[in-house]
Amino acid sequence: MEASLPDLFLRFGTALVIGLLIGLQREYAFQERGHPDNQELLAGARTFPLISLLGASFALLSDLAQAPVLLGTVVAGVAILLGVAHYQEAKATNTGLTTEIAALVTLAVGMLCAWDYIELAAALGVATTVLLALKVQTESFAETIDRDDVFATLKFAVITAVILPILPRQGYGPAPFDVVVPYNVWLIVILISGISFLGYVLIQVVGARRGVGLTGILGGLASSTAVTLSLAQRSRDAPGLARSFSMGVVLAWTIMFLRVLVEVAVVNVSLLRVVGVPILAMMAAGIAYAAYLYTAGEAGTEADATEMTNPFRLTPAITFGLLYALILVATNAAQTYFGDAGIYVTSLLSGLADVDAITLSMARLSGPAGDVETQTAARAIVIGAAANTLLKGSIVFALGTKRIRRPILGGMAAIIATAAGMIWFI
Repeated sequence: MEASLPDLFLRFGTALVIGLLIGLQREYAFQERGHPDNQELLAGARTFPLISLLGASFALLSDLAQAPVLLGTVVAGVAILLGVAHYQEAKATNTGLTTEIAALVTLAVGMLCAWDYIELAAALGVATTVLLALKVQTESFAETIDRDDVFATLKFAVITAVILPILPRQGYGPAPFDVVVPYNVWLIVILISGISFLGYVLIQVVGARRGVGLTGILGGLASSTAVTLSLAQRSRDAPGLARSFSMGVVLAWTIMFLRVLVEVAVVNVSLLRVVGVPILAMMAAGIAYAAYLYTAGEAGTEADATEMTNPFRLTPAITFGLLYALILVATNAAQTYFGDAGIYVTSLLSGLADVDAITLSMARLSGPAGDVETQTAARAIVIGAAANTLLKGSIVFALGTKRIRRPILGGMAAIIATAAGMIWFI
C-alpha cells in the first residue's frame, strides 16, 4: 500500500472519528439505561476508537508485509476477546450481542479506512450509529407488525429480486409501441409498493404527520407520481389523516420541481437562468401550501395510523404500471406525429407520463447542438410540470377519499395557477 503521510493521517483520522462516534453512542445508551455502579460498559468511547485504529493498523501492516495472516489473526483475537467478555457479562445479567457486533463492524470500518475506502467506511459508521440509536423505535415497530406484514414483505422481495432482473430491458414492436420496456414498467410497480412500505414504516416510527411528510420528501426524490398513488390509496385506511396525506402529496410534488432544476442545471445551465424563476415560483407555492396543511388542525389521531392495513397492494400498483405504459405509447405517438411544430402539445402529453423525460429532452434541444429556442424550451418544461401536477391531482381524485380531495384541490390550483402566470413572463 503506497500512500503519502498526509493521506495516511486522513485515513487513520477518519477511522478514529468513526470509532469515537460509535463509542459515544454506546456510552450514552449505557448511561440512559441505568446500571449498578459496579457494572462496567463492555466497550465505550475509548474502546471503540481503539478497535477502529487496531483494524486500520493491521490492515496497513498486512499489506506492507504482504501477510494476510496478520489481519486474520487480529480479527480472530478481537472476536475471542468479545466472546469471553460477552460470556462473563451474560452470566451476571441478560444481555444481547449488539455491542459486540458493533465492535466487529468498527474493526471492519478501520480496515476500510486503511484501504482508502473512506466514503464506504463513513457510510457504514453512520448507518451503524443510527441503528444503535433507534433501538426503541425499531423495537416499537417490530411490536406493531403482524403476520400479514411479514408475508407482504416477502412478496415485495419476490417481485424485486426475482421477477425484475429477468424482465427484458428493451422495447418490442413497431413505433410507437417500442417505447414500452417491460423492465421499466415493472420498476414503476416496485417503486409504488416500496414507497407504500416506506410511508408505513415512517408513520409507525415517528408518528403520522411527520411520517407522511418524510414519505413525501424522500419518495418525491424518486417518483412523486408513485407517492401520490400510494398516499391516495392509504387515505382510505385512515380517513381522519386526510390533511396529513395531502401534505405528503404536495411535498412530493414540490420535490419534483427541485429535481427538475437539478436536471436542467446538469444538462444545460444556460436554460436554468430562464426556467429557474418559474420553477422556483411553483416550488414556493407548494411549500407554502404544505406548511398551511401542516399547521392546520387534523381530525384524525395517531391511533388512526396504527390501524392502517397491509402497506403492500400489488393490484393497484400493477394497474398503474399498465396505465403508465399506455401513457408512454400515447406520448411517443404524439411526438412522432406533431414533431417540432407541436412542441408545446408534446410537452403537455409528455408531462402526463414523465416530467423528467420532457425536462431532459428540452434541456438538450435548447443547448448549443439543438435548434429549440431557450424561451420555448423553458415554457415547454413549465407546461410539462403543470401537466404532471394535474395528472397527479386527478389520481388523488380517482383513488382517494372525499376528505382528501378538497385539500389536494387547493394545492393543485395554487401550483397550476402559478405556472400559468409565470409562462407569460418567460
